[in-house]
Amino acid sequence: MSQKLRVTVWNEFRHEKESEKVRSVYPNGIHEAIGEGLGAEFEVQYATLDEPEHGLTEDKLNNTDVLIWWGHKAHGDVTDAIVERVHERVMRGMGLIVLHSGHFSKIFKKLMGTTCDLKWREADDKERLWVVSPGHPIAEGIGQYIELEAEEMYGEHFDIPQPDELIMVSWFEGGEVFRSACTFHRGQGKIFYFRPGHETYPTYYNEQIRRVISNGVKWAAPTTREYPVYGNHKPLEPIKEKVRG
Repeated sequence: MSQKLRVTVWNEFRHEKESEKVRSVYPNGIHEAIGEGLGAEFEVQYATLDEPEHGLTEDKLNNTDVLIWWGHKAHGDVTDAIVERVHERVMRGMGLIVLHSGHFSKIFKKLMGTTCDLKWREADDKERLWVVSPGHPIAEGIGQYIELEAEEMYGEHFDIPQPDELIMVSWFEGGEVFRSACTFHRGQGKIFYFRPGHETYPTYYNEQIRRVISNGVKWAAPTTREYPVYGNHKPLEPIKEKVRG
């Protein structure tokens, strides 16, 4: 596409309002930090949970190539009608990037068809994300691994379908491992799940994390706006009448 990719960054924006600890890390909101990390290469807009229609109006979604989703404490507050709206757009080709605790969001669970549950621990674990698919475009510009001095631990088993592609596997200081960068295809849409990003850590200021998200946006971008034709279909060629009996 010759024009800039249109990216909408969605965030609950609840932690930042309610916790001074989180606000000290992300004073303008997690969504702003993610959007700033994308830079001028993309056309970025924002949406948050407490806006009308959670900021995800039909007009905004129709003008979104890739939606980035960060949620944690208020998954249940997202209305089913908006989940259905996002789901339909993904089926029709909009890319979706689900970050960190967005694994438990209604939209990710709906797209995966599983519980998306996992083990977790908040203990300032060192995390090392090993690149296991170095030729994948999402890993472009990343070395053998990304190291984060402190993050929330997510551990296997991660109850998701078998990913189409596994790009990174995390090791944590406490000994656990986790499939931290996975891709999926649903309908015409491409989905990228990326694990790091607990709200009390400055993960979204890390240049390598920002690079992965930027790469993910490019990978998840729609490849076509044409939607397949379904239902009863007239023949393209004349069908000769068959003699039966």
